Amino acid sequence: MPEAPTIDTGNTAWLLVSTALVLLMTPGLALFYGGLNRSKGVLNMMMMSFSSIGLVSVLWFFYGFSMAFGTDQGSVVGNIGDYLGTKTFLGEGDLWGATAENPSGTGIPLYVFMAFQMMFAVITVALISGAISDRTKFSGWLLFAGAWATLVYFPVAHWVWGGGFIYDLGALDFAGGTAVHINAGAAALALVLVLGKRAGWPREAMKPHNIPLVALGTGLLWFGWFGFNAGSELTADSITGLAFINTQLATAAAVLGWLIVEKIRDGKPTLVGASSGAIAGLVAITPACAFVAPWAATLLGLVAGAVCALAVSLKYKLGYDDSLDVVGVHFVGGWIGCLWIGLFGDSSVNALVANDGLFTGGGVKQLGIQALSALIVTVYSFVVAFVLGFVINKTIGFRISKEAEIDGIDLAEHAESGYDLSPAGGSGGGAFAMAGLKPGSSAAPETSPVSEKVSG
Repeated sequence: MPEAPTIDTGNTAWLLVSTALVLLMTPGLALFYGGLNRSKGVLNMMMMSFSSIGLVSVLWFFYGFSMAFGTDQGSVVGNIGDYLGTKTFLGEGDLWGATAENPSGTGIPLYVFMAFQMMFAVITVALISGAISDRTKFSGWLLFAGAWATLVYFPVAHWVWGGGFIYDLGALDFAGGTAVHINAGAAALALVLVLGKRAGWPREAMKPHNIPLVALGTGLLWFGWFGFNAGSELTADSITGLAFINTQLATAAAVLGWLIVEKIRDGKPTLVGASSGAIAGLVAITPACAFVAPWAATLLGLVAGAVCALAVSLKYKLGYDDSLDVVGVHFVGGWIGCLWIGLFGDSSVNALVANDGLFTGGGVKQLGIQALSALIVTVYSFVVAFVLGFVINKTIGFRISKEAEIDGIDLAEHAESGYDLSPAGGSGGGAFAMAGLKPGSSAAPETSPVSEKVSG
């Protein structure tokens, strides 16, 4: 007889830590996107990420998890009634993956797995926002985020991971190259086309306003991504270690790949380039981290860093205003990582690789499967996002007025600004009083003499 259901405390603890790490990625994304943005839109940019945490978490709990991981319905969506938020799952047998033959399943409580996957849904929606910064009504964004999560992310997660038709095809996506990055990148491109260009783009230089903020956001994303990738194994074993080391190697190599392109093309390597290269590497290794050998992960990073560095300039040639290069990094990087499994997937590394990659002793079968899965998600996400964006724009409006855009979306949409540069003291003289001067006075404040070395 099967043993009684038993919680695996090690697996559960690891997944709880991984869940917290993945949650941290969305505030990290807010800092990364916020720093890349112009100062007059930094708060709106960050609000789009934080609002994703609020909105998508609730939707996921009440019906999104059921749509993604409920009992398969026609290979398209999960049974929405399986895990409704009105139900409670605290029994001994409420363990993820539990069956009659294996009542313990993974040994992980259902709510822990639900929370882990919740964080994936949150950041996937937030990723889209970087493409449409500085010109998007916050109300329009919230409506789009909820509708896109419901119509696109929840079903696509089922297709890829929950037993849907992409899963049945044999497509491999360990932690979200297709379901997260290609999915979000395609939606971002659709919204960019619906909303149009920012006022003044590309004539005006729209440079990042706070590069240290970009680097801080990158660091938090890099840190959290270990939960994203290694946590997706759901246990602590050799595959977890493989995913961890591959994540580090690919990201590190991508930094180098991006900087090499910058040095050759522009003559100067930049911190923004290094940060963007890191993100490109993280994106590319996400689907492949548990399916390729470390040397192939390193090569993937180099290729992804270099190709994405070149891809971000496509918007100037093709004329679409992807504000923070979501298409060039997430969409392109996701495709590279997805196809890499078909090129370098190795069954000796992971038994889940049913067909070795083209360069690891196999043929083109897995490569074809990977390409088909990515194409299906690209088309579906793009079409639905375009329709949603068009309808929202024609009803409640999706784009702010040109005047509000020029004055600053933070003030127009949120009545606050990221940087208060007004005098500190009001009627007390403000900066003059702080410096020991009366307003209008040119006299220096009285101070005791100090050493020249100390005074600098």
